[in-house]
Amino acid sequence: MNAPAANRPLILASSSPYRRALLERLRLHFEVVVPAIDETPRDGEAPAETALRLAVEKARAVAADHPLALIVGSDQVATFDGRQIGKPGNHAGALAQLQSMRGREVEFHSALCVFDAARDHAQVKDVITRVRFRDVPDAELEAYLHIEQPYDVAGSAKSEGLGIALLESIDSDDPTALVGLPLIELVSMLNNAGFPVLKR
Repeated sequence: MNAPAANRPLILASSSPYRRALLERLRLHFEVVVPAIDETPRDGEAPAETALRLAVEKARAVAADHPLALIVGSDQVATFDGRQIGKPGNHAGALAQLQSMRGREVEFHSALCVFDAARDHAQVKDVITRVRFRDVPDAELEAYLHIEQPYDVAGSAKSEGLGIALLESIDSDDPTALVGLPLIELVSMLNNAGFPVLKR
């Protein structure tokens, strides 16, 4: 149980292909384990609280079967007009989201947890990104949706793809946070846990 962190498994607790692709940028060997948790927001829970709670719950759920691992959990909650907005699920839902947000600002809470299962220690942080959408006409919104079909992302626009054309500005300390996994903060947390990214 006291093995150095650098010698223990690194696990991404997520089903998201976007988070997996982001973590691959760090060129670390890691496993992916999908956590089995209920991701429903609780009544009266603030967006940041939801994101942080779920990031920790995902990591801890995976830790139950991987007691020696370092586990990365993450969750993102988007807020608009004071309410949480989820993944649209289909074309109509995505169009309605984009129509309501054009010319407006959306806040994304990208929560990160690095859980050291062997030491029962969690590092957690909410990385906030504020995105202002362009005032784009319906025809252009329709064109974008037909090309990229971003029905599995909150906010209905993939900033790492063609969705960048819908955005006027992005305000964040970490450009990867909006995609779903804040790599700048993750590197710091892994270093703190004794799992350095560059000293492999």
